[in-house]
Amino acid sequence: MESRKLTQALPLKNVRIKDAFWSEYIRLVRDVVVPYQWEALNDRVPDAEPSHAIRNFKIAAGDVEGEFYGMVFQDSDVAKWLEAVGYLLETEADSELERVADDVIDLIARAQQQDGYLNTYYTVKEPDRRWTNLAECHELYSAGHMIEAAVAYYRATGKRKILEVACGIADNIDAVFGDEAGKLKGYDGHQEIELALVKLYHVTGQERYLQLSKYFLDERGQQPPHFYDVEWEKRGKTHHWPDTMMVEEKDYSQAHLPVREQGKADGHAVRLVYMCAGMADVAAETGDRELLEACQKLWKNIVSRRMYITGGIGSMARGEAFSLDYDLPNDTVYAETCASIGLIFFAQRMLQLEPKSEYADTMERALYNTVISGMSRDGKHFFYVNPLEVYPDACGINKNYDHVKPVRQGWYGCACCPPNVARLLASLGQYIYTVHDKTVYTHLYVGGQADLEIGGKSIQLEQQTNYPWDGAVRFELTMDEAAQFTLALRIPDWCDGASVQINGDAYAIEAQVADGYALLNRIWQRGDVVELTLNMPIHRMKGHPLVRQTAGKVALQRGPLVYCLEEADNGKQLHQLVLPKISSLEVEANYELLGGAEVKVIKTAAKRMNIKEWADELYKPASDIRNETANLTFIPYFAWANRGIGEMTVWVRDSE
Repeated sequence: MESRKLTQALPLKNVRIKDAFWSEYIRLVRDVVVPYQWEALNDRVPDAEPSHAIRNFKIAAGDVEGEFYGMVFQDSDVAKWLEAVGYLLETEADSELERVADDVIDLIARAQQQDGYLNTYYTVKEPDRRWTNLAECHELYSAGHMIEAAVAYYRATGKRKILEVACGIADNIDAVFGDEAGKLKGYDGHQEIELALVKLYHVTGQERYLQLSKYFLDERGQQPPHFYDVEWEKRGKTHHWPDTMMVEEKDYSQAHLPVREQGKADGHAVRLVYMCAGMADVAAETGDRELLEACQKLWKNIVSRRMYITGGIGSMARGEAFSLDYDLPNDTVYAETCASIGLIFFAQRMLQLEPKSEYADTMERALYNTVISGMSRDGKHFFYVNPLEVYPDACGINKNYDHVKPVRQGWYGCACCPPNVARLLASLGQYIYTVHDKTVYTHLYVGGQADLEIGGKSIQLEQQTNYPWDGAVRFELTMDEAAQFTLALRIPDWCDGASVQINGDAYAIEAQVADGYALLNRIWQRGDVVELTLNMPIHRMKGHPLVRQTAGKVALQRGPLVYCLEEADNGKQLHQLVLPKISSLEVEANYELLGGAEVKVIKTAAKRMNIKEWADELYKPASDIRNETANLTFIPYFAWANRGIGEMTVWVRDSE
């Protein structure tokens, strides 16, 4: 099948973000997060769990003596840090950061084995057991992250050393796996290598890397016999983790069926969306329509039955996994930060296959809510789990909440989320625009400048906005000569009305909207200005009737932001609050919540159960219950837990 026509993301170096909301996050990543994580990787953060990741590489390289420490996939923390560094360097030169990264790359190269194999756990701890436990031990996952880091760093600097390391890794994998006689007919337990190999194919032009990615996808879930069972028997039924879930529960790693037959989002949430990102990549490069249709089915199942209003996915702590359709508990939710990041990866790739606003809407929902909730405003504390309701008094006592933390943590023994947040925010410029032929799609409203080439003509597009606090977006075009093309502006799903002016004159967009984008086609001149105004009402959101956990409750959303109540503003026992259906919802600017940054909060009058009347009664006739007046302040969900330990809830009881 012929390759599908794609919209292409702009090179990161072509996008310069200058935005009232996002510039501070990117500065935080550059000035605080990446340096802090470097200290954490070197075990120099007091009171944080040790990483040992850099030391593991030094041991593997023979620089020092010692024992491997940490998770079997500890290498990936270094790789994701290096990938974030690559993105930062592509957008802004930093000689000292580049020097540190070059030193890390030298270390990584020394730790690589002569045949290209790179994994400090197996090199240091079990050198004779390579590729014997794919179901559990993340060799291909760690390899994938190192390849992604190499591609990012090579694109930023042009230095080939880390790219040669990545090619050595991929060549070693290609020599080990495949259908040919003598090769291992298997695949990874944690998907990641699939999308990494496509990136490596893009920068090297080596089609065998693309075919290797396709092989891993095609082989997944084939049976009988099942690959995980075969390798388990070969190694004498030993297992790495305390239980055998990763071996026995095939749906945990989406290995229960061939990928083209999977219509439901099952198992570990991060694995699932990483797999889908790889599937979309391969479908785009090969024109495999069956693979694309599988992506579409899995996407629909996620966003219509298994996703939280915040863009979180993975409702179950056991296995960090999806459970069943419409099962979305708010207090025991997992919603790993990495899972929402993976959902953004998936959405971005689907936008390149078919530019429909539903993908950008979800990308935006996950980005503005779960992802940035996963990092504090000091850049040094992180959430792994992102609950929609927290009762701190129960944490540590009720074991059902053992995974829920009421405050962000300094680091984690399993520290996949902090560097994942860093690499996503450092590469944010790749998610704003895509281009196809003579159409420029704007998926995210983020201020800054973008350099484009349309029909052989160079164009600079400058975007100015105070999004997400208001819906006014201004575009100005600069070019040497007139050019005809289409500027496609996303009309978000939360917007109940939009208007456009071009050079001060109203432009009728009603008949020009397709797949959620307003298509502005004209011959553009230097200095043309487009002003987009998106209505930004406060929506009282309800959950699907089959979502038991939101029945009789309401959540507030304004623009892309989901709001929540926090104890700091509204007192304890948030579950006692009732939001009348007829209530005035007022937007108010707040500059204290996040240390001087603008934040729009929502204020309203509500009702609170009068607990004083209950005395020692545990149950009471409803006719005897009276409510008292309460004044509520809702804050953006991403901003919670920046003022100490306290209760929080997204969903509030609804009343007539």
